[in-house]
Amino acid sequence: EDATVIVAPLSHGAGLHALLMIARGATTILPEGDRFDATEIWRLVEAHKVSSLFTVPTILKMLVEDAGVDRFNHASLRYVIYAGAPMYRVDQVRALEKLGPVLVQYFGLGEVTGNITVLPPALHSATDDPRPGTCGYARTGIEVQIQGADGAELPPGETGEFCISGPAVFAGYWENDAANAKAFRKGWFRTGDLGHMDAQGFFYITGRESDMYISGGSNIYPLEIEQIILMQGDISEVAVLGIPDDKWGEIGVAICVPRDGTNPSKADLRAFLKPLIASYKMPKEFHFWKRLPKSAYGKTPKKLVREAFLAKHPEKAE
Repeated sequence: EDATVIVAPLSHGAGLHALLMIARGATTILPEGDRFDATEIWRLVEAHKVSSLFTVPTILKMLVEDAGVDRFNHASLRYVIYAGAPMYRVDQVRALEKLGPVLVQYFGLGEVTGNITVLPPALHSATDDPRPGTCGYARTGIEVQIQGADGAELPPGETGEFCISGPAVFAGYWENDAANAKAFRKGWFRTGDLGHMDAQGFFYITGRESDMYISGGSNIYPLEIEQIILMQGDISEVAVLGIPDDKWGEIGVAICVPRDGTNPSKADLRAFLKPLIASYKMPKEFHFWKRLPKSAYGKTPKKLVREAFLAKHPEKAE
């Protein structure tokens, strides 16, 4: 009697979700059309009494902000799975307030056959979150370590790279010895994602290793700054990049998309951030765009944002 609607490309984790649903005989709905239509998704949820939905954080944010969420009945939903990227806390809270305790977070990648960690509905909270920012705990059959640059496991609280072992890890990249040599170390698959584990075994994503930048000798993780900028209220989307700088090595540049009907200024954002982050983490520049570039998977890859930024500001390229 279950039904699922998949709002993500089948070439990624959504494809694994679809296979599992089909294997169990559940109705599996793939929206028609060549572009995303949030209202149509909510119509499908009501019409088919959909019990689970698989998507990515960016799309979930758009679904929750669409008028269709109040127009159509979505009481049948038991699980709304979001995966593919961290979900900003303000967006998570908004989704919980609209949909109730149905959110499920997956963190993973194709090389480990889906998810590495899971955060089930019972561990999501719109109010007093005892573990803000967590991506959950290791799923069954997966061993997760936070490792340092030398491959040694780091103690709780220390930031390092997510490294994975277990039967779900793939055998390697086909006929690509160079990629395999970089991806595997002492039997562990290196994800390229940075984060830490707390004393209770819950994991936290800091960001991609490739997203981190170094300004004045200090490591800076954009995700932390992005989370705080979104708390200001006038910003719908944001991406923080490290851009080359003669004095500091790299500087932080925040590219912000204002919410409809707002007109935030650079001074507004600096004043809001000043008491909340260390001075060396303060972005040196703020830029306001109408939208951020998206991949076919609905993500906002920093690579695409960087390319768009440098196209607008070629003088800032290395």
